[in-house]
Amino acid sequence: MTSPILRAEARVTLAGPIQMMEKLCDHFIEHGKVDRSERSARVEFDYGIASVEADDDTLYLRAEGTDATGLAYVKWSLAEHILGFVEGETPRIAWSGDGAAGAPLPYFREMHVVRATNITPRMRKVRLKGADLARFAIGGMHVRLLFPPKPGIAPQWPVMGEDGRPVWSKGEDRPVMRIYTIRELDVERGEIDIDFVLHEGDNTPGSTWAQQARSGDIVGVMGPGGGDLPAADWYLFAGDETALPAISRILAELPAECRATVLLEVADASEEQPLRSAAALDIRWMYRNGAPAGTTSLLEDAVRGIAMPSDQARRFIWAGCEQKSCRCLKKLLRKEWKVPTSEHQVVAYWRAGHTADQVEH
Repeated sequence: MTSPILRAEARVTLAGPIQMMEKLCDHFIEHGKVDRSERSARVEFDYGIASVEADDDTLYLRAEGTDATGLAYVKWSLAEHILGFVEGETPRIAWSGDGAAGAPLPYFREMHVVRATNITPRMRKVRLKGADLARFAIGGMHVRLLFPPKPGIAPQWPVMGEDGRPVWSKGEDRPVMRIYTIRELDVERGEIDIDFVLHEGDNTPGSTWAQQARSGDIVGVMGPGGGDLPAADWYLFAGDETALPAISRILAELPAECRATVLLEVADASEEQPLRSAAALDIRWMYRNGAPAGTTSLLEDAVRGIAMPSDQARRFIWAGCEQKSCRCLKKLLRKEWKVPTSEHQVVAYWRAGHTADQVEH
């Protein structure tokens, strides 16, 4: 990455700062390059650098980023994990330097609906328009969408907190947040497309909003996030309909010289949609045919039937699915096939029986 130009520092008093530093390093090792010594550590992410030093009762934090969004992500990540790992009294984290508390979030944009159309019976595309979207073209393809809490109630958008995390309204004007994939992005036009799976049920705020979306409706967008896939000669993609927007986006950006096998589980044949790519694709659709989502072993069985490249080609496996399937695939790849963590990423996009606090796609 290029040299950081924005910096912030914080001093955190807590019990066991060295142990906290070790927890941070153990977590971040799957998200960045970690260098550590007995009392200090440095983590280089795609979006910035986190430095940590520990003494007997204090953790000294330093966040660096090449732009305001990158710096904010480093501060947010450090604070979120420290406060998540801490046991006992919650320590105060107050950053000084670039990125003032109370300021608008640099990774937030208010956008409005251009149009919404169904692309399959259970998938709806919503086009959003906003200003200054160039930052959304780098650093990942996922965004957090912030929906109005109720019809007729204007949302109160979050601002930067002193600990680097977003500060949310505590009233009824707090927006509802879910994570989605940017299916397509046109920076010059200031437009992004988001594909929504049309879930059934009462507690599906993203799906409900997409079905009712009309031109001019307002929505908040925070991002981007999720990182980018490493370059490879051969890819295996596996997912249900919640992962289909992400897989579609990735395929569209693959170069012509690589190959990809694509395993997709959907409700039935009506949910198939064209997938564009310059790469050589082997696409296999699988249908639940009436079985509820999250109750079949279609994905795991299909992945087991794939022959991994036997040559020296660079390979990468990516999967997005229900939590139980995610665990099964991780066990298969890591325990049985011994695939290094650098060569695969398996993500739980949702959890059967849980909707209110789970990601929607």
